[in-house]
Amino acid sequence: MDWSALRLSLELAFWTLVILLPAGILIGRALAWHQFRGKILVEALLALPLVLPPTVLGFYLLLAMSADSPVGRIWQSLFGAQLTFSFSSLLIASVIFNLPFAIQPMQRAFESIPRDVREAARCCGMSRWRALRRIELPLAWPGILSALVLTFAHTLGEFGVVLMVGGNIPDETRTIAIAIYDRVQAFDDLGAGRMSAVLLLISILAISLSYLATARLYRGQRHV
Repeated sequence: MDWSALRLSLELAFWTLVILLPAGILIGRALAWHQFRGKILVEALLALPLVLPPTVLGFYLLLAMSADSPVGRIWQSLFGAQLTFSFSSLLIASVIFNLPFAIQPMQRAFESIPRDVREAARCCGMSRWRALRRIELPLAWPGILSALVLTFAHTLGEFGVVLMVGGNIPDETRTIAIAIYDRVQAFDDLGAGRMSAVLLLISILAISLSYLATARLYRGQRHV
């Protein structure tokens, strides 16, 4: 069992959720309730990681973050190190390829909130942020929770993108998915099976907790 790879994957998933939770709420809410020119194009771009092959997405991200790119040069001047083949590059890539998994469930959750509920909050004198905190987020929470679980599970299992931008550096960019691939290449079926079983258990636990929390929330809303 490659515990350092598992720790790195869990750390990557955690920071991805930290970034995408507020971003997904703001973007999903805006897409759910506002109409603007080019909205379809924005939604298509956000959904692109769903259909784009991971290696293709990883290739373009590698070019965008390379030492010869503007982003790579700025990063080098600010931090004195290259961006590619580092944990930071993994995190940036993870945020980008998880955008549809985080935003789409949240957008659908905000779309399901009736318009008259929002109008009633305005009539009661609630500010926009108070209405978001007291009314909108509790109603949209099942979709937000689903987005978090999908993002977490997808981050743990992603292979192509993280390998392209991060490589396979032990204790720095080798995730659990890459470690499993290495064990298979080394004909270590037992090691690969153990790590795969751990990922399977984590995924089942995360999905079960999501369903349990969502069911309790729905029961609580019915009793109100």
